[in-house]
Amino acid sequence: MRILLFTGKGGVGKTTLAAATALALAGRGRKTLVVSTDPAHSLGDAFGAGLGSEPAEVDVRGDGSPAGLWAAQVDSRSLADRSWHELRRELHTVLAGAGLDLLDAEELTVLPGVDELLALGEVRRLATHGPWDTVVVDCGPTAETLRLLALPEAMSGYLNRVHGGRRRRMADSVRRLGAHLDALRELLTDPAVTTVRLVLTPERVVVAEARRTLTSLALRGIAVDGLIVNRLMPAPGFWRGSAANWLRTRRAQQDAVLGELRAAGIRPGELALVEHRAGEPVGPAALGHLAHELYGSRDPLSGNGKPVTPLLRVQAVDGGFRLRVAIPLEQGSAVDLARVEDDLAITVDGYRRLVALPVTLRPCRITGAESDAEGLVVTLAGNRGPK
Repeated sequence: MRILLFTGKGGVGKTTLAAATALALAGRGRKTLVVSTDPAHSLGDAFGAGLGSEPAEVDVRGDGSPAGLWAAQVDSRSLADRSWHELRRELHTVLAGAGLDLLDAEELTVLPGVDELLALGEVRRLATHGPWDTVVVDCGPTAETLRLLALPEAMSGYLNRVHGGRRRRMADSVRRLGAHLDALRELLTDPAVTTVRLVLTPERVVVAEARRTLTSLALRGIAVDGLIVNRLMPAPGFWRGSAANWLRTRRAQQDAVLGELRAAGIRPGELALVEHRAGEPVGPAALGHLAHELYGSRDPLSGNGKPVTPLLRVQAVDGGFRLRVAIPLEQGSAVDLARVEDDLAITVDGYRRLVALPVTLRPCRITGAESDAEGLVVTLAGNRGPK
């Protein structure tokens, strides 16, 4: 099973590219499901077909014959109406039984992001219970996706904190939620199963957000296997006239942005380029042409072929250890490190994650940190010493 998550800043074309990728995978004989978790569903529009919350086979040939491609749009509000109210009631009971007064218990069970969490859980259910070889997920815009991908870890930690990690005393449904969150986290952070395709357009504002997204995903331990630059203006060649001059100027601006990406360490082979089209690519035929431009003869699952670097690597040095944290950093990034018991709290440009330190490093104390082309390098002394 492989899961591809497509995300990007709103309006960059991620839905269209997710649909084209799913179509290309099905065309290679893989049973493929493409599912949207974006609250503003437009996956059905891309195929020119009506879609519901349950997977339905897409008639890509126009004759009703099986093509190996299914599609669905997750209705997270309906999921919340069906399943969250009962769970919230039981969680409220557990918290009240743990010694919290009723008002505090009521406040703690109002959890932001439940809709998104349930949508992600529905993707996992479909992926693990269906006949598909590959699941392509059209996620929401970048900010929503980052919140979505952070939820399993955050909520699992929440459950542990409010009840001291003693899930065996919790109600059955709450215990099931904890196990479900752990399974989601494992699914998302297994690079052999789940990878992200980040879609962007060659504009400085979009690229800046994409680079911050790369950092945030690295902090979460979620692998990115490809960047797709969409809507690249065609080169005007030897054309003349005002329209050709406009194209030439716009393409030069876009090429400059691509140059900045490559200067930041992203190699040309890690970028897939898709030219802007005169017409909107809607329907299987148009999506097929787009998929051919995007992948050609390559396997759509191959990504950019770049090996996944572990988030943490430890090296013994004189007097202690060197901990390398593989996160991409921009020049001028605001980085903060803090020790929280046996965790290292890493905050980069407002994105924060608690990273469990390897057992070897837990008695140590942080003595310094610096950055290089591969990320952060944290030095630790051999014992934690006085606080």
